[in-house]
Amino acid sequence: MTARVAALLGLGAFTLPWWPSPWLGLLVVTATVAGLTLVDLLLAAPLGRLALRREGDRTSWLGTSATVTLWLRNDSRRRLHAQVRDAWTPSAGAVAAAPVADPPTAGSPAAEPADPPPARSSARPAAGTPERTGGPVWQVRLTPGSAVALPARLTPTRRGDRPAADVTVRSVGPLGLAFRQRRGRPVTPPWTLRVLPRFDSRRLLPEKVARLRVIDGMRATRGRGQGTEFDNLREYVVGDDVRSIDWRASARRADVLVRTWRPERDRRVVCVLDTGRTSAARIGDEPRLDVTIDAALLLAALANRAGDRVDLLAVDSAVRAAVSGTSRQLLMPRLVGALAPLRPTLAETDYELVVGEVLRRESKRALVVLCTALEPGALGDGLLPVLPQLAARHQVVVASVQDPTLTALIDEPPRDVGDVYAAAAAWRTAGERDRIRTALSRYGVLVLDAPPATFASRLADLYLHLKLLGRL
Repeated sequence: MTARVAALLGLGAFTLPWWPSPWLGLLVVTATVAGLTLVDLLLAAPLGRLALRREGDRTSWLGTSATVTLWLRNDSRRRLHAQVRDAWTPSAGAVAAAPVADPPTAGSPAAEPADPPPARSSARPAAGTPERTGGPVWQVRLTPGSAVALPARLTPTRRGDRPAADVTVRSVGPLGLAFRQRRGRPVTPPWTLRVLPRFDSRRLLPEKVARLRVIDGMRATRGRGQGTEFDNLREYVVGDDVRSIDWRASARRADVLVRTWRPERDRRVVCVLDTGRTSAARIGDEPRLDVTIDAALLLAALANRAGDRVDLLAVDSAVRAAVSGTSRQLLMPRLVGALAPLRPTLAETDYELVVGEVLRRESKRALVVLCTALEPGALGDGLLPVLPQLAARHQVVVASVQDPTLTALIDEPPRDVGDVYAAAAAWRTAGERDRIRTALSRYGVLVLDAPPATFASRLADLYLHLKLLGRL
């Protein structure tokens, strides 16, 4: 029943003094209102003859908007007066967009062969905000056989899968006294919007690619030993290693020729994202994991342009995501799809598992970029004991995002006693980070510790620097 029933009963109560018997008046008023309510309920359009389906966007980048349309068609013989709520998860940011009164055309992907011709229909957003109602709410009027589109504009605030919740349809009778209501699975068409991670550092890619071309033109040849990639043939000179003589080419030329080698230029890059408890710490307005994802995407795009093979691992106490053996054309779509639903886990990262997975997957020398936090306890107890196995076979980079709050506590002068204690704690933390950085450097590990605003750019610059030196 609606509030109109209470209003009618209240109006009937004012007439009771004019009745010969108040009890008789109360009985008549109550019976009349109950009868009208029952008739109104019977006249309300049945909800079992409603058809609902969705169409629209399946993916969206974090920070951009997507549109998903709920189509409602009245297949009953009665006029439908209804209130429709299209509920989504709160982080989907669903609001009502401009409704469309005509059904899809026959050529549209979402159209069905049995779509009826357009009929009179209307829809308008109902009063109430999405925050209070859980999603857009519409006032719908549909004649028999007509359809209406109820588009929702989604502006997600979190990446990952944002599923549609329940659709609630409330069919109100012509008198507005009673209604039928259905919600849940029988009514709700399933739909999930995958929100891809923010890739703000994409704007830096043209500059980094231009520097990469300059480095390729310089043909850096510094590497380990003589290298393993064949370069060319030249005449033998005194002092050359006789093992480099190419006897077949020497026989053809009637001269002694030797092979020259160069370090491999197209190497392997492995991005390892720490999704343990330290990745859940908020750096500014977003978790540390989101900052490292943005940097990993920039590094992967740059290495892909350089022709390097890029693999990715997301690990905490278990492997959460893995992308390997992907062609250059499909690399970025696969990376973005694998990173979109990634979430921090409130567990300690198993660095023994991290090292074991990298060594198992990468038999050749590679650049291993471990995006984690420079936390002395976690790295000192977990990473340092197993680091020598990894550093002996691969070039390792430990990349960490600085917390701007820690830097501010160190740089700003204290104003009261509380600030003094906070600054002392910040200085102690900075000293511990310096000690763990020194310990990592003893194994030949490169350490990058940069603020979130420049983290992605500096990680890409470090990759280009290693590319220039031929140390990959």
